[in-house]
Amino acid sequence: MFKKVAGCRDMLPEQVALWQRLEQISREVFALYNYKEIRTPLLEESSLFNRSLGEAAEIVQKQMFIFKNETDSYALRPEGTASVVRAYIENNLDKTSALAKLYYIGPMFRRERPQKGRLRQFHHVGCEVLGSGAPGLDIEVISLMDTLLKSLAIANYHIKINSLGCADDKKNFAIFLRTNIGHNLNKLCPECNTRYNLNVMRILDCKNAGCQEIIRNLNIHDACLCRECADHFLEVKQGLDLLGIKYEVSPYLVRGLDYYTRTVFEITHDSLESQQNAIGAGGRYDNLIKEVGGPDLGAIGFAFGIERLFLVMQESPAPESKPLIYAIGLGDQARKQCLLIVDELRKNGITSDTDYENKSIKGAMRKANDLSAQYVLILGDDEIKKNTITLKQMSSGKQEEIKREELVGKIKCYTHIHAVN
Repeated sequence: MFKKVAGCRDMLPEQVALWQRLEQISREVFALYNYKEIRTPLLEESSLFNRSLGEAAEIVQKQMFIFKNETDSYALRPEGTASVVRAYIENNLDKTSALAKLYYIGPMFRRERPQKGRLRQFHHVGCEVLGSGAPGLDIEVISLMDTLLKSLAIANYHIKINSLGCADDKKNFAIFLRTNIGHNLNKLCPECNTRYNLNVMRILDCKNAGCQEIIRNLNIHDACLCRECADHFLEVKQGLDLLGIKYEVSPYLVRGLDYYTRTVFEITHDSLESQQNAIGAGGRYDNLIKEVGGPDLGAIGFAFGIERLFLVMQESPAPESKPLIYAIGLGDQARKQCLLIVDELRKNGITSDTDYENKSIKGAMRKANDLSAQYVLILGDDEIKKNTITLKQMSSGKQEEIKREELVGKIKCYTHIHAVN
């Protein structure tokens, strides 16, 4: 027997219903903020991620699924931003609009050790705003995240923000870290010893207890920010205050991707383990578009892990599905008539199904019950002669014989279904 690949999940119908609800709510929120959907390929040139994420990034070093032939190297996308930026440049979106506000919903892939909240195939819902470095967009994107969480009835989350500053500020911050951590190298975990040389800022992400103690003693503040970046961050904070959005400034927040500049943010949730409690994150990446071959324009974005969102969504009933009408034909002629009946019902926006397996009346009724049908239609030779049909309510057992031409109207009346336009 074949089994699914470790780190991947089957999504069964009841889970799909919740998933579709999340997608629908997300699309409605993005539309409120005037974002348009973009869909990019799952497969990209691996060099796109090498360039955008940085050769030293853990994703590039350890986590990408790579496919090579004699001349080319491709990767399943490990995140969405680089693909959106590539599409923005390749399709000249900077020339068709001064500002591109885009969102996406789809699968990502990383070769990680599967655990709760971490999968090899996972899904992101996120957005990117490309074409401007205005701090007002930082405010809007964080506001959008907050609105989306509230629309999903998610509570007990915390918004953490920080500013990494510009490229020069990041260099100065790296010098500060190396200067203040260097004498404690023997106390760092092996991975952070590697990070010290490759990307010292990533040490701040480490969850190792010894590394955390060193980090807490660093007395990090915003002294490394230039005046322009400090003013930018101040305007972001003032805008969030104006909108009444609660946040916490976390000087230790750096995020794991090298392309971030200036504002970065993370959403954590109380119900998740402290080491894996982020449900979404993002930030500004003002150099990335130019870095991968486009114009020198600012950009900002975020992504939520959909599987992470499901872990923290409050227990709520599954979205109510439309009532199911199940048609049972007793005999060959009646079964043919049932095909016409369910076709008519479907054309009128009524969810319907029929017995294709020629079951006995008892077996067909059992099938209707298994499908949670609200009403059953029973058609036999007598009903065909009289041009009627028997309509039975499953919950009460009550049934009535009605004229065929009255069927659609009766069902709409009983189930409060409106006609499809």
